[in-house]
Amino acid sequence: MPIARPSIPPDREPEPDGRDAVARADVAHDFGHSGKPAPSRQSLRGLDWFIFFLADVQTGFGPFIAVYLTTQKWTQAQIGLVLSIGGIVGLIGQMPGGAIIDAARSERRVAGLAIATIGCCALAYAAWPIFPVIASAATFHAAASCVLGPAIAAISLGLVGPRGMAERLGRNARFASLGNGVAAAVMGTCGYLLSSRAVFLVTFILAFPTLIALSRIREREIDIARAHGVAHQEDREVARLSSLLGLLRQRALLVFALGVFLLQLANAAMLPLMAGVVTTKSSEWAPMLIAFCIVVPQAIVALTSPSVGALAQQWGRRPLLMLGFAALAIRGALFAVVHDPYVLVAVQIFDGVTAAVFAVMIPLTVADVAFGSGHFNLAQGIVGTATGIGASLSTVAAGFVSDRFGSATAFLGLSGVALAGLVLIGLLMPETRQRAGSV
Repeated sequence: MPIARPSIPPDREPEPDGRDAVARADVAHDFGHSGKPAPSRQSLRGLDWFIFFLADVQTGFGPFIAVYLTTQKWTQAQIGLVLSIGGIVGLIGQMPGGAIIDAARSERRVAGLAIATIGCCALAYAAWPIFPVIASAATFHAAASCVLGPAIAAISLGLVGPRGMAERLGRNARFASLGNGVAAAVMGTCGYLLSSRAVFLVTFILAFPTLIALSRIREREIDIARAHGVAHQEDREVARLSSLLGLLRQRALLVFALGVFLLQLANAAMLPLMAGVVTTKSSEWAPMLIAFCIVVPQAIVALTSPSVGALAQQWGRRPLLMLGFAALAIRGALFAVVHDPYVLVAVQIFDGVTAAVFAVMIPLTVADVAFGSGHFNLAQGIVGTATGIGASLSTVAAGFVSDRFGSATAFLGLSGVALAGLVLIGLLMPETRQRAGSV
């Protein structure tokens, strides 16, 4: 029985001068002898460092915005309005952002354009801290960010295929965590030694190594069809869907989106609420304690994310999802009863467990459910919208409960929401991992 020759990507058509054999050899390297993707070390390392530097760039738009605008004599109402503009655009842009990635012929070009946009926004923050410019920059930054998350997942899926996603997402989470930690230290130091404006100049400069790292990912090694969630012949046993309508009818996707909503509803307010409690008890040491509360989970994510990816292949998705919710519920309950500020920092270990699990499991579970539909990135947008709604409601609801009934009650309420998520996953969420025999 003749062996089918692997198809040559459009940008590698046979050459009339005899180089067809070389092209076929390159394709065999890219997709392996078994039909599985085999991306080069250069592309995989390029993706590693792209994620690392992208985390650096995005860190510059965190709490540093409020500090910088305060030094520019902005009122808290003006700062809140700008942050709200970014939040609203980021929320409503999740599904359109995923749809753009699904429609794109080159995820790499879309990601590059988004990075360039964010770099220009950082420069605008530093150069013209007036309301029209800052509001416009916040809008463009939020819009660009809406395509970057789906673009990273799509590039990853296009490079390694559905079988390699668990391990790849573990590496993605590790490098993102390392980037966040390094950037927070570097930008905090620049802000302290120079000025808060310097943070945005550093962010602008960091856009250049981010683009260089992106350019190291070879375009021809990113399978566009796989990146969009379209199943090839060799992927037919892991494909679950074949259409957008089939995707939207998937119970697993809807249950998972509801679970992610409950996750964010329980999680988003915990650290800000705890920061308020620490500040009232030890205002002098509060900044350092909060910094440790951020660093501890990031360190755990960096250390354990690759192991989460491996365990997801061995145990399945549901046990790890339940573990993440359980750690979140325990964290909320401990915050309600622990009063020593230094013990509160230790409780953040549970935040690290939750963060490590969901940094890998959210895109991995979406890939499980949506692969074969051709709308993988739109499915990411659906889950991203649930994330944004949950996070927005969390801070409002927790703040109201804390003011009316006390912080302990608010923490117990957040813990109860996490338990509801645990029950939801345990009772209604089907296992999405494919059996070893089908992989």
